[in-house]
Amino acid sequence: MLTAVIGTVAALVFGAADFIGGMASKRSHPVLVTAIVAITGLAALLVVLPFVPGRWSPEAVFWGGLSGIAGALAIGLLYACLAIGPMSILSPLTAVVSALVPLAFGLSRGEQFGDFGYLGLALALVAVVLVGFVPERGAVRPTLPGVLMAIGSGLMIGAFLVLIDQAPDDSGLVPLLLNRGVNGLLMIAATALLAFRIRGTGGGLGTGGLRLAVLGGVVDATANSLLLLGVRIGDLAVIGVLTALYPAGTILLAATVLKERIAPVQWAGLALALGATALLAIP
Repeated sequence: MLTAVIGTVAALVFGAADFIGGMASKRSHPVLVTAIVAITGLAALLVVLPFVPGRWSPEAVFWGGLSGIAGALAIGLLYACLAIGPMSILSPLTAVVSALVPLAFGLSRGEQFGDFGYLGLALALVAVVLVGFVPERGAVRPTLPGVLMAIGSGLMIGAFLVLIDQAPDDSGLVPLLLNRGVNGLLMIAATALLAFRIRGTGGGLGTGGLRLAVLGGVVDATANSLLLLGVRIGDLAVIGVLTALYPAGTILLAATVLKERIAPVQWAGLALALGATALLAIP
């Protein structure tokens, strides 16, 4: 039951981080915002590190750093595919692929579920599609490059989950420190490459955007910490599928803060997500 609750909460917090990052990206270049989110997340983890026991080991450093590379690739491909569109198809495609990777990996290494558990996983996958669906008027069919990048992003998100799960259980927050550090360095490098373009288009980060990016980093670090806790105490397959419901947090905040309308298909997805969480919570 605890695994299902942590997975669901982690998804909502990830969605909140995406919402905050999206708001900051309206005021600056998304790559610059992503770099600040990663750096702030690293700083937040460093603050709480002394209070969370963890052993530094080559395995923790290796898997944490590798997960940071996967995360950076996931973000880059996600931005690229959503820029091509249509988001109504590519966004849920990315989420489903990201759920299938840890699900397949978990089942391949012998994770077992009862009948309710398998039903819950199936409902959660359907919910991922419905929640991530973004209705677009006149949406065109996706292009092959867009589909390939969406699949690539989903694979990298799923790979991040699998890689962070490989870190030793006694490593505490060490894998996340390496994840945020590597991710931050890659994003800083990408920001440096785009510096001329950002300067030329007025893409600097104002005070409001900076505050949002910093807040997004703290929220993102919280979500990643919940994810790490979830994979350590429960099944990777369950956590992987539930965290793929992260669009739920985004659309709920958009409806609350920006008064955006939630489409009926998304309401159906939210209802299915609750049902799936209840089923996965049954021992």
